[in-house]
Amino acid sequence: MFASMNGLFILGLYFLLSTPLLAQDTVQQVVQGRRNSPQTIDKPYLIIISADGFRWDYARKYNCVNLLALAARGVEAKSMQPVYPSLTFPNHYSIITGMYPTHHGLVDNSFYDRKKQRIYAVGNKKEVRDSSWYYGIPLWELAERNGMLSASSYWVGSESRINGVGPTYFYNYNEAIPIDRRIEVLQEWLLLPEDKRPHLISFYFPQVDHYSHLHGVDSKQAIDAVKLVDESVGKIVSTCTKTGLPINFIFVSDHGMTNTDTANALPMPIQIDTARFIVPRGDALVHIYSKSGDRTEIRKLYKNLKKNAAKFTVYRPQKTPKYWHYRAASDHYNRLGDILLVPDPPLMFSFTGRTTIGKHGYDIRNSDMQASFYAWGPAFRKGLTIPSFSNVHVYPMAAELLGLPVSHSIDGRLKVLKSILNSH
Repeated sequence: MFASMNGLFILGLYFLLSTPLLAQDTVQQVVQGRRNSPQTIDKPYLIIISADGFRWDYARKYNCVNLLALAARGVEAKSMQPVYPSLTFPNHYSIITGMYPTHHGLVDNSFYDRKKQRIYAVGNKKEVRDSSWYYGIPLWELAERNGMLSASSYWVGSESRINGVGPTYFYNYNEAIPIDRRIEVLQEWLLLPEDKRPHLISFYFPQVDHYSHLHGVDSKQAIDAVKLVDESVGKIVSTCTKTGLPINFIFVSDHGMTNTDTANALPMPIQIDTARFIVPRGDALVHIYSKSGDRTEIRKLYKNLKKNAAKFTVYRPQKTPKYWHYRAASDHYNRLGDILLVPDPPLMFSFTGRTTIGKHGYDIRNSDMQASFYAWGPAFRKGLTIPSFSNVHVYPMAAELLGLPVSHSIDGRLKVLKSILNSH
């Protein structure tokens, strides 16, 4: 079904990430010499699956027979609230660390670091693989440091040796490996000898996000992508069942998606002098950084932008909405802009003239930004529906399921999801 879309898909990636097309690294990376500790052998197995952009209502809206059947045998949340901004990299890293973006460092898909004097951007492989951008303890690091092997078929941060530790088995991000081959690799991991077998596996799907961006939420291409994810989840569960192992599954998405007004994209405000301010790429959120750090200059620009703002809101990072958890006071690594611009949905900023139909990144209370959460397997209660919750709470629940101690500071709280586990 998707073979005929490959050319468009690659063009879409170029369009979205603004990076040159490079040869894709498809070789599995393996950290040699690691083994499960004797205490780990009998611990549970957990596969965390993320479908990028899989909005909270997609499973029912597009009749995802596999996901709905699996949810009925396990736990379903009304929705899962993303962290702000509702973008891919901040949210995937929040799920895997249990921390808000201002605490783990990835405050946007693209942002400036004053100390490094460099811009982090999702399309820049060199920066994405530089561990110095990332803070917190990813779940795979927590596992590995406690004698439990992990594997990743893509996840934000998994290509970098954060705190010197990454998954034992992983792939550098690529989209050249067919989904059926990726599922075969998953099976190969689970059939390894028990001392070499990963107990924690992350698995990522990009398709729904990509096609929704390019063609819109209700497009045939986006709907086909939703169905591809559902079919693939069915294949994953069938493959895992054949191993005979007691495997648990968590299915999440990072954010939702909405259609935007592409005919009226907002240009860069004329008040911004790019000779004096750094403005990384952004559309539903724009950071503005003063090159000099001059407070008088920042205040002057802020007042000018506020005075002339039309169809967008201007914030200083000291006074953003409290429920965003996105303020200067909690910005541990000083990565928020001196001024933030937030467009009124369905509008967006477009400083380059490039834009897409589908977008996310908007306020986390916007219903279209809500994400999905399903969980099933021997560790989870059956037939349970729970209220919406923030994605930072997945981490402590997953750690509890795997028997991993969480002694470091995180924003997620075990009490939020503890009741969905059978033993609690």
